[in-house]
Amino acid sequence: MTSFNPQQSTSMKARLRERATQLRGEIQHTLERSADETHVRIAEQARDTEDDSFSNLVVDLNLAEIDRDADELRRIDTALARINEGSYGLCESCGQDIPEARLQAEPTALRCVKCQELYERTHAGNGTPRL
Repeated sequence: MTSFNPQQSTSMKARLRERATQLRGEIQHTLERSADETHVRIAEQARDTEDDSFSNLVVDLNLAEIDRDADELRRIDTALARINEGSYGLCESCGQDIPEARLQAEPTALRCVKCQELYERTHAGNGTPRL
């Protein structure tokens, strides 16, 4: 790890693990909520186009929440692996240190701001900023 001392490393690991636990709880809650949606049961009893549309929307929203949380969990796992191997805090594009302030704001950052901006310009995706 770049300029992180062992205490900072331990602190960041704890922070990342705490967030991972929180995300797993949110995923579990969303799955439980999805299984017990009152409006889904109502739609099953009185089937019409509007009820089906609403049920589909709720299912899509729940899946989007789970997908977003699972993506963040994957980024956390990557950050923890980088801490363990000693590459955490190094930009994967240019190899320079990622500023500590950036890592505090976005602990799963893989790139420095300059390289992230370039990455976002050249890999235009779904329009979600990742800085």
